[in-house]
Amino acid sequence: MEVTVNQETLEIQENCSIATLLDLLPHLPVKGIAVAINQQLITRSEWSGRKLVQGDKVMIIKATQGG
Repeated sequence: MEVTVNQETLEIQENCSIATLLDLLPHLPVKGIAVAINQQLITRSEWSGRKLVQGDKVMIIKATQGG
């Protein structure tokens, strides 16, 4: 099935959770990120149980330091 991650289309397995998706993207740190699906923020505690569906738009946001 296809989902969009940060404006890039990816082909993933059915029943893929957010946690599994993040494992498939090794260049992303697990700490210091936030995940939204279809413009709804998903809490870290929901990542392993929240399954993605065809057409979901996933936004992964990395925290940055600044001042």
